[in-house]
Formats: sequence, structure tokens, C-alpha cells
Amino acid sequence: MSAAFGDPNLVANAGLEPVMRLAARGWLSELVRETVRIDGADNSAGANPAAKVTSLIAAMCAGADSIEDADRLRHGAMPQLFGQIRAPSTLGTFLRSFTHGHALQLHAVHRRFLGELAARTPLLPDAGQIAFIDIDSTHKRVFGPAKQGAQVGRFKLAEVVLGRIPDPRL
Repeated sequence: MSAAFGDPNLVANAGLEPVMRLAARGWLSELVRETVRIDGADNSAGANPAAKVTSLIAAMCAGADSIEDADRLRHGAMPQLFGQIRAPSTLGTFLRSFTHGHALQLHAVHRRFLGELAARTPLLPDAGQIAFIDIDSTHKRVFGPAKQGAQVGRFKLAEVVLGRIPDPRL
């Protein structure tokens, strides 16, 4: 069972507007455009990754927990409020083209986005010059170094220096 807002004057999930403005303030689309490259896909999966990533983020913020749920962004007046919304099938094609290397590209966007966001918004008042943010403290078993994405050790704290993120892997 699902509900759809078909009236062109209604906006479901209107709370996305300030969230996506915050993403724009942190230059999310620009960072994705600079960093994420999907070359060699047999289809158009690599075209405009910035629009696809922001569509996925907006859908998740609106409660989507599957690709089909991303369709909620295309009902009512949502397309007038948000430009470049992508269809669920397009987003699925985009995600299926990902390799571990593409996931690392998104991880680099994430690190840089946090720095941009901290520099442009007063979310961490009195943070001074350095803020420590716990990005990922998940520990999972990895079976051997040959497994794609296996890494030794953990990276729990990201040191965010306002305006830039010092990371030797960048």
C-alpha cells in the first residue's frame, strides 16, 4: 500500500528543502561532479552523477529505503521545488555500475563535504580550528586481503580542519 501526491500544487516531504539547501551550501553537487567518475559503463550510468547522488540523498532523507521509494520525489510539485530529480530506474542503473573504487570516490566526497559544511555553516559553534567527527566506527569481519574493499585497520576519527581536511589518502 502506498500514497502518492498527484496534485501539482502539493509538496510532500517539504522538509527536504532546507536539508537540500544545506547540501548546496556545502557544495555537495560540485564535489560529486569533481570527484565521481564512472567511465566505461555500457549505458548512461556515468552521466551526471551529481544529480543522481543528490536524488539518492534526498530520497533517503524523505524516508526511502529502496530504489522504488525514490519515486516519491517525483510526485506533486516536487519537480518544481527540486531540479534534476532522477527516476528510480535511472538511480538503480547508476548504483549497479558502482565498483569499490566508485565507493571510495563517494567516500572522498563525504570527507570533503563535511569540511565544506563545517566551514560554511555555524553547526559547530566555538569549534575553533579543529573539530573531531566520528564518521564510521563500524567493525566487520573481512575474509582476506583479496576481498574487494578489504582494508587493514580502521579509520574512526576524521580530523576536520575548517576549510580543508588533511588526509594522506586524498
